[in-house]
Amino acid sequence: MNDSPYVTITPLGGLGEIGLNCMTVASAGGMAVIDCGLMFPSDYHLGVDVIIPRFEHIVHNKDDVQGIVLTHGHEDHIGALPWLLQQIKAPVYGSAFTLALVEHKLREHGLLDRVPLILARPDTPILLGDITFHFLPVCHSIIDGYALGMETAVGRILHTGDFKLDAEPLEGAGTDLERFRRFAGKKGVRLLMADSTNVEREGKSLSEREVKESLRRFFLRSTGRIIVTLFSSHIQRIQEVFDCARESNRKVAVVGRSLVNNIETAAALGRLTPPPGLFLDPADAPALPDEEMVLLVTGSQGEPLSALSRIATGEHRQLEIHRGDTVIMSSRLIPGNTMAVNRLINTLYRQGAEVYYESVHAIHTSGHAHREELRAMMEAVSPEYFVPVHGEYRHLVKNSRLACECGVSPEKSLILEDGQPLTLFRETLRFEEPIEAESILVDGKGVGDVGQVVLRERHLLGEEGLVVVSLTLDAETWHVLQGPELISKGFVFEQQFSHVLDDSRCLVLDLLENTEIGDKEKLQDRIRSSLRRFFRKVLARDPVVIPVVTTI
Repeated sequence: MNDSPYVTITPLGGLGEIGLNCMTVASAGGMAVIDCGLMFPSDYHLGVDVIIPRFEHIVHNKDDVQGIVLTHGHEDHIGALPWLLQQIKAPVYGSAFTLALVEHKLREHGLLDRVPLILARPDTPILLGDITFHFLPVCHSIIDGYALGMETAVGRILHTGDFKLDAEPLEGAGTDLERFRRFAGKKGVRLLMADSTNVEREGKSLSEREVKESLRRFFLRSTGRIIVTLFSSHIQRIQEVFDCARESNRKVAVVGRSLVNNIETAAALGRLTPPPGLFLDPADAPALPDEEMVLLVTGSQGEPLSALSRIATGEHRQLEIHRGDTVIMSSRLIPGNTMAVNRLINTLYRQGAEVYYESVHAIHTSGHAHREELRAMMEAVSPEYFVPVHGEYRHLVKNSRLACECGVSPEKSLILEDGQPLTLFRETLRFEEPIEAESILVDGKGVGDVGQVVLRERHLLGEEGLVVVSLTLDAETWHVLQGPELISKGFVFEQQFSHVLDDSRCLVLDLLENTEIGDKEKLQDRIRSSLRRFFRKVLARDPVVIPVVTTI
Protein backbone atom coordinates (compact mmCIF):
# COMPACT_ATOMS: atom_id res chain seq x y z
CA MET A 1 0.00 0.00 0.00
CA ASN A 2 1.05 3.62 -0.49
CA ASP A 3 0.46 6.43 2.03
CA SER A 4 -3.14 6.96 0.92
CA PRO A 5 -5.79 5.94 3.48
CA TYR A 6 -7.35 2.61 2.64
CA VAL A 7 -9.62 -0.14 3.94
CA THR A 8 -9.32 -3.70 2.64
CA ILE A 9 -12.28 -6.06 2.99
CA THR A 10 -11.33 -9.76 2.74
CA PRO A 11 -14.18 -12.31 2.90
CA LEU A 12 -13.09 -15.71 4.21
CA GLY A 13 -16.53 -17.34 4.27
CA GLY A 14 -20.23 -16.66 3.79
CA LEU A 15 -20.05 -15.31 0.22
CA GLY A 16 -21.25 -18.19 -1.92
CA GLU A 17 -22.71 -20.34 0.86
CA ILE A 18 -25.05 -20.10 3.84
CA GLY A 19 -22.67 -20.38 6.79
CA LEU A 20 -18.95 -19.87 7.49
CA ASN A 21 -19.49 -16.12 7.90
CA CYS A 22 -16.11 -14.50 8.44
CA MET A 23 -14.27 -11.52 6.99
CA THR A 24 -11.45 -9.17 7.88
CA VAL A 25 -11.41 -5.38 7.66
CA ALA A 26 -7.87 -4.01 7.49
CA SER A 27 -6.42 -0.52 7.40
CA ALA A 28 -3.14 1.21 8.24
CA GLY A 29 -4.14 1.00 11.92
CA GLY A 30 -4.57 -2.78 12.00
CA MET A 31 -7.09 -5.51 11.28
CA ALA A 32 -10.47 -6.49 12.74
CA VAL A 33 -12.23 -9.81 12.21
CA ILE A 34 -15.99 -9.70 11.70
CA ASP A 35 -17.70 -12.93 12.78
CA CYS A 36 -16.14 -16.38 12.87
CA GLY A 37 -18.76 -18.94 11.91
CA LEU A 38 -18.91 -22.56 10.89
CA MET A 39 -21.09 -24.57 8.53
CA PHE A 40 -22.61 -27.95 9.19
CA PRO A 41 -21.74 -30.73 6.73
CA SER A 42 -24.03 -31.91 3.95
CA ASP A 43 -24.68 -35.53 3.00
CA TYR A 44 -21.64 -35.29 0.73
CA HIS A 45 -19.28 -34.69 3.68
CA LEU A 46 -19.26 -38.26 5.00
CA GLY A 47 -17.98 -38.43 8.56
CA VAL A 48 -17.19 -34.71 8.77
CA ASP A 49 -18.27 -32.99 12.00
CA VAL A 50 -18.18 -29.30 11.01
CA ILE A 51 -16.69 -27.04 8.34
CA ILE A 52 -14.73 -23.93 9.29
CA PRO A 53 -13.11 -21.07 7.34
CA ARG A 54 -9.46 -21.12 6.38
CA PHE A 55 -7.63 -18.87 8.85
CA GLU A 56 -4.16 -18.54 7.29
CA HIS A 57 -4.86 -14.93 6.27
CA ILE A 58 -5.74 -13.98 9.85
CA VAL A 59 -2.93 -15.98 11.44
CA HIS A 60 -0.37 -14.48 9.03
CA ASN A 61 -1.48 -11.02 10.22
CA LYS A 62 -2.13 -11.97 13.85
CA ASP A 63 0.06 -9.17 15.22
CA ASP A 64 -2.21 -6.66 13.45
CA VAL A 65 -5.51 -8.11 14.72
CA GLN A 66 -7.09 -5.55 17.06
CA GLY A 67 -10.22 -7.55 17.85
CA ILE A 68 -12.91 -10.00 16.74
CA VAL A 69 -16.32 -8.33 16.38
CA LEU A 70 -19.44 -10.51 16.42
CA THR A 71 -22.79 -9.53 14.94
CA HIS A 72 -24.82 -12.17 16.83
CA GLY A 73 -24.68 -15.59 18.45
CA HIS A 74 -25.72 -18.06 15.75
CA GLU A 75 -23.31 -20.90 15.06
CA ASP A 76 -22.69 -19.71 11.50
CA HIS A 77 -21.27 -16.52 13.05
CA ILE A 78 -19.50 -17.70 16.23
CA GLY A 79 -19.08 -21.47 15.88
CA ALA A 80 -15.50 -21.48 14.55
CA LEU A 81 -14.08 -19.23 17.29
CA PRO A 82 -12.46 -22.12 19.22
CA TRP A 83 -10.35 -23.06 16.21
CA LEU A 84 -9.29 -19.47 15.51
CA LEU A 85 -8.51 -18.65 19.14
CA GLN A 86 -6.17 -21.63 19.36
CA GLN A 87 -3.99 -19.75 16.88
CA ILE A 88 -4.35 -16.05 17.78
CA LYS A 89 -5.06 -13.92 20.83
CA ALA A 90 -7.43 -10.99 20.36
CA PRO A 91 -10.32 -9.50 22.36
CA VAL A 92 -13.80 -10.62 21.34
CA TYR A 93 -16.58 -8.00 21.18
CA GLY A 94 -20.30 -8.71 21.13
CA SER A 95 -23.65 -8.26 22.84
CA ALA A 96 -24.41 -9.73 26.25
CA PHE A 97 -26.22 -12.82 24.95
CA THR A 98 -23.69 -13.37 22.15
CA LEU A 99 -20.81 -13.28 24.63
CA ALA A 100 -22.67 -15.63 27.00
CA LEU A 101 -22.89 -18.19 24.19
CA VAL A 102 -19.24 -17.62 23.31
CA GLU A 103 -18.23 -18.03 26.96
CA HIS A 104 -19.98 -21.40 27.14
CA LYS A 105 -18.32 -22.51 23.90
CA LEU A 106 -14.83 -21.44 24.95
CA ARG A 107 -15.22 -23.08 28.35
CA GLU A 108 -16.02 -26.39 26.65
CA HIS A 109 -12.78 -26.09 24.64
CA GLY A 110 -10.64 -24.96 27.58
CA LEU A 111 -10.05 -21.54 26.02
CA LEU A 112 -12.03 -19.24 28.29
CA ASP A 113 -8.97 -17.69 29.92
CA ARG A 114 -7.18 -17.16 26.63
CA VAL A 115 -8.88 -13.94 25.46
CA PRO A 116 -11.00 -11.17 27.01
CA LEU A 117 -14.71 -11.00 26.15
CA ILE A 118 -15.76 -7.35 25.95
CA LEU A 119 -19.38 -6.20 26.02
CA ALA A 120 -20.41 -4.04 23.05
CA ARG A 121 -23.27 -1.59 23.60
CA PRO A 122 -25.42 0.32 21.09
CA ASP A 123 -24.54 3.69 22.64
CA THR A 124 -20.79 3.07 23.01
CA PRO A 125 -18.59 3.05 19.87
CA ILE A 126 -15.38 1.01 20.01
CA LEU A 127 -12.12 2.06 18.36
CA LEU A 128 -10.11 -0.80 16.86
CA GLY A 129 -6.97 0.54 15.25
CA ASP A 130 -8.15 3.55 13.29
CA ILE A 131 -11.68 2.21 12.64
CA THR A 132 -14.56 3.13 14.93
CA PHE A 133 -17.26 0.45 15.25
CA HIS A 134 -20.86 1.42 16.00
CA PHE A 135 -23.24 -1.33 17.13
CA LEU A 136 -26.71 -0.90 15.60
CA PRO A 137 -29.39 -3.22 17.07
CA VAL A 138 -31.29 -5.34 14.55
CA CYS A 139 -34.24 -7.69 14.67
CA HIS A 140 -33.27 -11.31 13.91
CA SER A 141 -34.18 -14.82 15.02
CA ILE A 142 -31.85 -14.50 18.00
CA ILE A 143 -31.79 -11.75 20.60
CA ASP A 144 -29.09 -9.08 20.87
CA GLY A 145 -28.09 -8.97 17.20
CA TYR A 146 -26.10 -6.06 15.77
CA ALA A 147 -25.37 -4.48 12.45
CA LEU A 148 -21.91 -2.90 12.35
CA GLY A 149 -21.35 0.70 11.31
CA MET A 150 -17.69 1.49 10.66
CA GLU A 151 -16.21 4.97 10.53
CA THR A 152 -13.04 4.79 8.47
CA ALA A 153 -10.61 7.17 6.77
CA VAL A 154 -12.18 6.31 3.39
CA GLY A 155 -15.82 6.79 4.43
CA ARG A 156 -18.55 5.02 6.36
CA ILE A 157 -19.04 1.30 5.86
CA LEU A 158 -22.13 -0.61 7.00
CA HIS A 159 -22.37 -4.37 7.52
CA THR A 160 -26.02 -5.29 8.19
CA GLY A 161 -25.32 -8.65 9.80
CA ASP A 162 -28.41 -10.87 9.70
CA PHE A 163 -31.51 -8.71 9.99
CA LYS A 164 -35.17 -8.27 9.20
CA LEU A 165 -37.68 -5.47 9.61
CA ASP A 166 -40.59 -5.98 11.97
CA ALA A 167 -42.97 -3.07 12.44
CA GLU A 168 -44.18 -4.44 15.80
CA PRO A 169 -41.37 -6.48 17.35
CA LEU A 170 -42.22 -8.43 20.46
CA GLU A 171 -39.10 -7.12 22.15
CA GLY A 172 -37.10 -3.90 21.84
CA ALA A 173 -37.08 -1.41 18.99
CA GLY A 174 -36.20 -4.00 16.36
CA THR A 175 -34.31 -2.75 13.31
CA ASP A 176 -34.69 1.02 13.56
CA LEU A 177 -34.09 2.42 10.07
CA GLU A 178 -33.91 5.94 11.48
CA ARG A 179 -30.82 4.94 13.45
CA PHE A 180 -29.30 3.63 10.22
CA ARG A 181 -30.16 6.88 8.43
CA ARG A 182 -28.41 8.86 11.15
CA PHE A 183 -25.31 6.72 10.82
CA ALA A 184 -25.29 7.13 7.03
CA GLY A 185 -25.72 10.89 7.26
CA LYS A 186 -26.69 13.13 4.34
CA LYS A 187 -24.07 11.67 2.01
CA GLY A 188 -25.03 8.05 2.59
CA VAL A 189 -22.58 5.25 3.34
CA ARG A 190 -19.57 4.64 1.16
CA LEU A 191 -20.08 0.86 1.17
CA LEU A 192 -23.04 -1.28 2.21
CA MET A 193 -22.62 -5.02 2.80
CA ALA A 194 -26.08 -6.56 3.20
CA ASP A 195 -27.62 -9.93 4.08
CA SER A 196 -28.73 -11.74 0.89
CA THR A 197 -30.37 -14.90 2.26
CA ASN A 198 -34.01 -14.10 1.44
CA VAL A 199 -33.60 -11.81 -1.57
CA GLU A 200 -35.62 -14.31 -3.63
CA ARG A 201 -38.64 -13.94 -1.33
CA GLU A 202 -40.94 -11.14 -2.43
CA GLY A 203 -42.62 -8.72 -0.08
CA LYS A 204 -41.96 -8.67 3.66
CA SER A 205 -41.37 -11.38 6.21
CA LEU A 206 -44.07 -12.48 8.61
CA SER A 207 -44.03 -10.59 11.91
CA GLU A 208 -43.23 -12.43 15.12
CA ARG A 209 -46.58 -11.30 16.56
CA GLU A 210 -48.38 -13.25 13.82
CA VAL A 211 -46.36 -16.33 14.71
CA LYS A 212 -47.27 -15.94 18.38
CA GLU A 213 -50.96 -15.66 17.49
CA SER A 214 -50.72 -18.87 15.45
CA LEU A 215 -49.05 -20.65 18.35
CA ARG A 216 -51.69 -19.35 20.75
CA ARG A 217 -54.49 -20.79 18.57
CA PHE A 218 -52.81 -24.23 18.59
CA PHE A 219 -52.38 -24.14 22.34
CA LEU A 220 -56.00 -23.18 22.98
CA ARG A 221 -57.56 -25.76 20.66
CA SER A 222 -55.28 -28.76 21.28
CA THR A 223 -56.83 -31.31 23.61
CA GLY A 224 -53.77 -33.53 24.02
CA ARG A 225 -50.13 -33.00 24.76
CA ILE A 226 -48.27 -30.30 22.79
CA ILE A 227 -44.71 -30.89 21.59
CA VAL A 228 -42.84 -27.88 20.18
CA THR A 229 -39.48 -28.07 18.41
CA LEU A 230 -37.50 -25.01 17.31
CA PHE A 231 -33.98 -23.64 17.03
CA SER A 232 -32.49 -23.65 20.52
CA SER A 233 -31.09 -20.12 20.06
CA HIS A 234 -34.48 -18.56 19.24
CA ILE A 235 -35.03 -17.11 22.72
CA GLN A 236 -37.91 -14.91 21.63
CA ARG A 237 -39.83 -17.92 20.23
CA ILE A 238 -39.09 -19.89 23.39
CA GLN A 239 -40.64 -17.04 25.39
CA GLU A 240 -43.71 -17.21 23.14
CA VAL A 241 -44.08 -20.92 23.93
CA PHE A 242 -43.75 -20.15 27.65
CA ASP A 243 -46.39 -17.40 27.39
CA CYS A 244 -48.81 -19.65 25.49
CA ALA A 245 -48.31 -22.44 28.03
CA ARG A 246 -49.05 -20.04 30.88
CA GLU A 247 -52.22 -18.80 29.19
CA SER A 248 -53.47 -22.35 28.57
CA ASN A 249 -52.56 -23.56 32.09
CA ARG A 250 -49.95 -26.04 30.91
CA LYS A 251 -46.63 -27.04 32.44
CA VAL A 252 -43.47 -27.09 30.29
CA ALA A 253 -40.73 -29.71 30.27
CA VAL A 254 -37.57 -29.04 28.26
CA VAL A 255 -35.76 -31.88 26.49
CA GLY A 256 -32.37 -31.30 24.88
CA ARG A 257 -29.05 -30.02 26.22
CA SER A 258 -28.72 -27.03 23.87
CA LEU A 259 -32.21 -25.80 24.79
CA VAL A 260 -31.52 -26.14 28.50
CA ASN A 261 -28.20 -24.28 28.20
CA ASN A 262 -29.70 -21.39 26.21
CA ILE A 263 -32.75 -21.07 28.47
CA GLU A 264 -30.55 -20.92 31.56
CA THR A 265 -28.24 -18.37 29.90
CA ALA A 266 -31.07 -16.10 28.71
CA ALA A 267 -32.87 -16.31 32.06
CA ALA A 268 -29.67 -15.39 33.93
CA LEU A 269 -29.35 -12.30 31.72
CA GLY A 270 -32.96 -11.34 32.35
CA ARG A 271 -33.85 -11.90 28.69
CA LEU A 272 -36.27 -14.76 29.30
CA THR A 273 -39.06 -15.17 31.85
CA PRO A 274 -39.66 -18.86 32.58
CA PRO A 275 -43.22 -19.85 33.48
CA PRO A 276 -44.15 -21.37 36.82
CA GLY A 277 -43.82 -25.10 36.53
CA LEU A 278 -40.86 -25.19 34.13
CA PHE A 279 -38.94 -28.47 34.25
CA LEU A 280 -35.48 -28.52 32.69
CA ASP A 281 -35.30 -32.27 33.24
CA PRO A 282 -38.35 -34.26 32.07
CA ALA A 283 -37.66 -36.76 34.85
CA ASP A 284 -38.67 -34.05 37.32
CA ALA A 285 -42.02 -33.36 35.64
CA PRO A 286 -45.05 -34.72 37.49
CA ALA A 287 -47.36 -37.24 35.89
CA LEU A 288 -49.89 -34.77 34.51
CA PRO A 289 -52.76 -35.36 32.08
CA ASP A 290 -51.74 -34.81 28.45
CA GLU A 291 -53.91 -31.70 28.16
CA GLU A 292 -51.81 -30.01 30.86
CA MET A 293 -48.35 -30.69 29.38
CA VAL A 294 -46.02 -29.06 26.84
CA LEU A 295 -42.73 -30.60 25.75
CA LEU A 296 -40.16 -28.17 24.33
CA VAL A 297 -37.64 -30.34 22.48
CA THR A 298 -34.67 -30.22 20.13
CA GLY A 299 -34.82 -31.86 16.70
CA SER A 300 -36.41 -29.36 14.30
CA GLN A 301 -34.15 -30.59 11.45
CA GLY A 302 -34.81 -34.30 11.93
CA GLU A 303 -31.37 -34.96 13.45
CA PRO A 304 -31.31 -38.69 14.28
CA LEU A 305 -29.88 -38.22 17.79
CA SER A 306 -32.09 -35.25 18.72
CA ALA A 307 -34.73 -35.47 21.41
CA LEU A 308 -37.71 -35.43 19.02
CA SER A 309 -36.27 -38.15 16.79
CA ARG A 310 -35.55 -40.39 19.77
CA ILE A 311 -39.03 -39.78 21.20
CA ALA A 312 -40.63 -40.55 17.82
CA THR A 313 -38.72 -43.82 17.37
CA GLY A 314 -39.21 -45.01 20.95
CA GLU A 315 -35.51 -44.65 21.82
CA HIS A 316 -35.89 -41.98 24.52
CA ARG A 317 -35.49 -43.21 28.11
CA GLN A 318 -38.44 -41.30 29.56
CA LEU A 319 -40.75 -40.15 26.77
CA GLU A 320 -42.73 -41.50 23.87
CA ILE A 321 -45.32 -40.20 21.41
CA HIS A 322 -48.93 -40.42 22.61
CA ARG A 323 -51.79 -40.82 20.18
CA GLY A 324 -53.39 -37.39 19.92
CA ASP A 325 -50.16 -35.41 20.47
CA THR A 326 -49.85 -32.10 18.59
CA VAL A 327 -46.32 -31.58 17.25
CA ILE A 328 -45.42 -28.02 16.19
CA MET A 329 -42.21 -27.66 14.15
CA SER A 330 -41.62 -23.93 14.57
CA SER A 331 -38.49 -23.46 12.46
CA ARG A 332 -37.42 -23.18 8.85
CA LEU A 333 -36.23 -26.22 6.95
CA ILE A 334 -32.50 -25.94 6.31
CA PRO A 335 -31.59 -27.04 2.75
CA GLY A 336 -30.24 -30.57 2.80
CA ASN A 337 -32.45 -31.70 5.69
CA THR A 338 -35.64 -32.24 3.69
CA MET A 339 -35.46 -36.05 3.64
CA ALA A 340 -34.65 -36.30 7.33
CA VAL A 341 -37.50 -33.97 8.33
CA ASN A 342 -40.01 -35.71 6.05
CA ARG A 343 -38.96 -39.07 7.50
CA LEU A 344 -39.48 -37.71 11.03
CA ILE A 345 -42.91 -36.27 10.17
CA ASN A 346 -44.02 -39.60 8.71
CA THR A 347 -42.80 -41.43 11.82
CA LEU A 348 -44.74 -39.04 14.06
CA TYR A 349 -47.93 -39.60 12.05
CA ARG A 350 -47.44 -43.38 12.34
CA GLN A 351 -47.37 -42.95 16.12
CA GLY A 352 -50.70 -41.10 16.04
CA ALA A 353 -49.51 -37.50 16.32
CA GLU A 354 -50.70 -34.49 14.30
CA VAL A 355 -47.80 -32.45 12.90
CA TYR A 356 -47.78 -28.78 11.90
CA TYR A 357 -44.87 -27.17 10.07
CA GLU A 358 -43.92 -23.92 8.35
CA SER A 359 -44.84 -24.83 4.77
CA VAL A 360 -48.51 -25.20 5.65
CA HIS A 361 -48.99 -23.07 8.79
CA ALA A 362 -47.78 -19.63 9.96
CA ILE A 363 -45.76 -21.04 12.87
CA HIS A 364 -42.36 -19.69 11.87
CA THR A 365 -40.94 -16.55 10.33
CA SER A 366 -37.46 -16.13 8.98
CA GLY A 367 -34.98 -13.87 10.71
CA HIS A 368 -33.70 -12.66 7.33
CA ALA A 369 -35.09 -9.71 5.39
CA HIS A 370 -37.25 -10.34 2.35
CA ARG A 371 -36.84 -8.36 -0.85
CA GLU A 372 -38.84 -5.28 0.17
CA GLU A 373 -37.06 -5.09 3.52
CA LEU A 374 -33.70 -5.22 1.76
CA ARG A 375 -34.89 -2.44 -0.52
CA ALA A 376 -35.91 -0.33 2.50
CA MET A 377 -32.45 -0.75 4.05
CA MET A 378 -30.70 0.26 0.83
CA GLU A 379 -32.91 3.32 0.40
CA ALA A 380 -32.33 4.31 4.04
CA VAL A 381 -28.52 4.39 3.80
CA SER A 382 -28.04 5.33 0.09
CA PRO A 383 -24.78 3.44 -0.51
CA GLU A 384 -22.27 4.48 -3.14
CA TYR A 385 -20.87 0.92 -3.36
CA PHE A 386 -22.68 -2.30 -2.59
CA VAL A 387 -21.36 -5.81 -1.80
CA PRO A 388 -23.92 -8.56 -1.08
CA VAL A 389 -22.96 -10.97 1.72
CA HIS A 390 -24.40 -14.01 3.50
CA GLY A 391 -25.82 -16.09 0.69
CA GLU A 392 -25.28 -18.61 -2.06
CA TYR A 393 -24.01 -17.19 -5.34
CA ARG A 394 -27.46 -16.73 -6.86
CA HIS A 395 -28.51 -14.76 -3.78
CA LEU A 396 -25.49 -12.48 -4.18
CA VAL A 397 -26.33 -11.87 -7.85
CA LYS A 398 -29.98 -11.06 -7.16
CA ASN A 399 -29.13 -8.79 -4.23
CA SER A 400 -26.60 -6.98 -6.42
CA ARG A 401 -29.30 -6.43 -9.04
CA LEU A 402 -31.67 -5.15 -6.36
CA ALA A 403 -29.06 -2.60 -5.30
CA CYS A 404 -28.94 -1.33 -8.88
CA GLU A 405 -32.73 -0.94 -8.82
CA CYS A 406 -32.26 1.16 -5.68
CA GLY A 407 -29.86 3.58 -7.35
CA VAL A 408 -26.42 2.01 -7.04
CA SER A 409 -24.48 2.25 -10.31
CA PRO A 410 -24.07 -1.20 -11.90
CA GLU A 411 -20.27 -0.81 -11.91
CA LYS A 412 -20.41 -0.10 -8.16
CA SER A 413 -22.56 -3.08 -7.23
CA LEU A 414 -19.83 -5.66 -6.75
CA ILE A 415 -20.05 -9.41 -6.27
CA LEU A 416 -17.19 -10.81 -4.21
CA GLU A 417 -16.49 -14.42 -3.37
CA ASP A 418 -14.53 -15.96 -0.52
CA GLY A 419 -10.88 -15.04 -0.81
CA GLN A 420 -11.34 -11.98 -3.06
CA PRO A 421 -10.07 -8.87 -1.23
CA LEU A 422 -11.41 -5.43 -2.11
CA THR A 423 -9.59 -2.22 -1.16
CA LEU A 424 -11.38 1.10 -0.85
CA PHE A 425 -9.47 4.38 -1.21
CA ARG A 426 -10.93 7.84 -0.77
CA GLU A 427 -11.76 8.20 -4.46
CA THR A 428 -11.37 4.75 -6.00
CA LEU A 429 -11.24 1.05 -5.24
CA ARG A 430 -9.12 -1.90 -6.28
CA PHE A 431 -9.50 -5.66 -6.40
CA GLU A 432 -6.49 -7.35 -4.81
CA GLU A 433 -4.96 -10.69 -5.70
CA PRO A 434 -7.21 -13.53 -4.45
CA ILE A 435 -6.05 -15.54 -1.46
CA GLU A 436 -6.62 -19.20 -0.58
CA ALA A 437 -10.02 -19.47 1.11
CA GLU A 438 -11.15 -23.06 0.62
CA SER A 439 -12.92 -24.14 3.78
CA ILE A 440 -11.45 -26.64 6.26
CA LEU A 441 -13.13 -29.91 7.23
CA VAL A 442 -13.05 -30.92 10.89
CA ASP A 443 -13.36 -34.65 11.58
CA GLY A 444 -12.96 -35.61 15.23
CA LYS A 445 -9.66 -34.15 16.43
CA GLY A 446 -8.37 -33.80 12.89
CA VAL A 447 -8.49 -30.30 11.40
CA GLY A 448 -7.84 -30.11 7.67
CA ASP A 449 -6.54 -33.67 7.30
CA VAL A 450 -9.73 -34.67 5.46
CA GLY A 451 -9.98 -33.22 1.97
CA GLN A 452 -11.53 -33.99 -1.39
CA VAL A 453 -9.35 -37.08 -1.94
CA VAL A 454 -10.43 -38.61 1.37
CA LEU A 455 -14.08 -37.73 0.72
CA ARG A 456 -13.93 -39.39 -2.71
CA GLU A 457 -12.48 -42.50 -1.10
CA ARG A 458 -15.26 -42.50 1.51
CA HIS A 459 -17.89 -42.22 -1.19
CA LEU A 460 -16.27 -45.03 -3.16
CA LEU A 461 -16.24 -47.22 -0.06
CA GLY A 462 -19.86 -46.36 0.64
CA GLU A 463 -21.05 -46.94 -2.92
CA GLU A 464 -18.98 -49.96 -4.05
CA GLY A 465 -17.61 -51.56 -0.90
CA LEU A 466 -14.25 -53.05 0.01
CA VAL A 467 -12.42 -56.30 -0.78
CA VAL A 468 -9.30 -57.21 1.20
CA VAL A 469 -7.02 -59.86 -0.36
CA SER A 470 -4.72 -61.54 2.17
CA LEU A 471 -1.83 -63.72 0.97
CA THR A 472 1.13 -65.10 2.97
CA LEU A 473 4.20 -66.35 1.05
CA ASP A 474 7.55 -67.95 1.79
CA ALA A 475 10.10 -65.17 1.43
CA GLU A 476 12.58 -67.23 -0.61
CA THR A 477 10.45 -69.61 -2.70
CA TRP A 478 7.20 -67.62 -2.80
CA HIS A 479 5.28 -70.78 -2.02
CA VAL A 480 1.84 -70.03 -0.64
CA LEU A 481 1.77 -70.52 3.13
CA GLN A 482 -1.73 -69.14 3.68
CA GLY A 483 -4.48 -67.80 1.44
CA PRO A 484 -5.40 -66.18 -0.72
CA GLU A 485 -8.28 -65.11 1.51
CA LEU A 486 -10.85 -62.56 0.30
CA ILE A 487 -12.80 -60.53 2.83
CA SER A 488 -15.80 -58.59 1.49
CA LYS A 489 -17.15 -55.52 3.32
CA GLY A 490 -20.11 -53.78 1.67
CA PHE A 491 -19.38 -55.53 -1.64
CA VAL A 492 -21.21 -58.89 -1.86
CA PHE A 493 -22.72 -61.49 0.43
CA GLU A 494 -19.89 -64.01 0.62
CA GLN A 495 -22.20 -67.03 0.71
CA GLN A 496 -24.39 -65.87 -2.17
CA PHE A 497 -21.43 -64.95 -4.38
CA SER A 498 -18.97 -67.59 -3.23
CA HIS A 499 -18.31 -68.62 -6.85
CA VAL A 500 -17.18 -65.08 -7.69
CA LEU A 501 -14.78 -65.04 -4.75
CA ASP A 502 -13.49 -68.54 -5.66
CA ASP A 503 -12.74 -67.34 -9.20
CA SER A 504 -11.02 -64.31 -7.68
CA ARG A 505 -8.73 -66.56 -5.63
CA CYS A 506 -7.78 -68.48 -8.77
CA LEU A 507 -7.01 -65.20 -10.51
CA VAL A 508 -4.71 -64.17 -7.65
CA LEU A 509 -2.83 -67.50 -7.86
CA ASP A 510 -2.41 -67.07 -11.63
CA LEU A 511 -0.96 -63.60 -11.05
CA LEU A 512 1.44 -65.04 -8.46
CA GLU A 513 2.79 -67.62 -10.92
CA ASN A 514 3.45 -64.92 -13.51
CA THR A 515 5.17 -62.43 -11.20
CA GLU A 516 8.92 -62.44 -10.55
CA ILE A 517 9.82 -63.82 -7.11
CA GLY A 518 10.43 -61.05 -4.58
CA ASP A 519 8.62 -58.25 -6.41
CA LYS A 520 5.90 -57.84 -3.79
CA GLU A 521 4.93 -54.31 -4.83
CA LYS A 522 4.33 -55.36 -8.43
CA LEU A 523 2.26 -58.34 -7.29
CA GLN A 524 0.04 -56.14 -5.14
CA ASP A 525 -0.48 -53.66 -7.98
CA ARG A 526 -1.42 -56.49 -10.38
CA ILE A 527 -3.84 -58.02 -7.85
CA ARG A 528 -5.50 -54.64 -7.34
CA SER A 529 -5.95 -53.77 -11.03
CA SER A 530 -6.83 -57.31 -12.20
CA LEU A 531 -9.48 -57.88 -9.54
CA ARG A 532 -11.09 -54.50 -10.23
CA ARG A 533 -11.34 -55.37 -13.95
CA PHE A 534 -12.73 -58.79 -13.05
CA PHE A 535 -15.40 -57.39 -10.70
CA ARG A 536 -16.43 -54.74 -13.25
CA LYS A 537 -16.82 -57.40 -15.93
CA VAL A 538 -18.67 -59.99 -13.81
CA LEU A 539 -20.75 -57.82 -11.47
CA ALA A 540 -20.52 -54.27 -12.95
CA ARG A 541 -19.15 -53.15 -9.58
CA ASP A 542 -15.89 -51.41 -8.75
CA PRO A 543 -14.98 -51.95 -5.08
CA VAL A 544 -11.86 -50.71 -3.35
CA VAL A 545 -9.38 -53.62 -3.52
CA ILE A 546 -6.65 -53.78 -0.87
CA PRO A 547 -4.03 -56.51 -1.40
CA VAL A 548 -2.07 -57.50 1.72
CA VAL A 549 0.91 -59.68 0.75
CA THR A 550 3.09 -60.87 3.65
CA THR A 551 6.38 -62.75 3.25
CA ILE A 552 7.88 -64.93 5.97
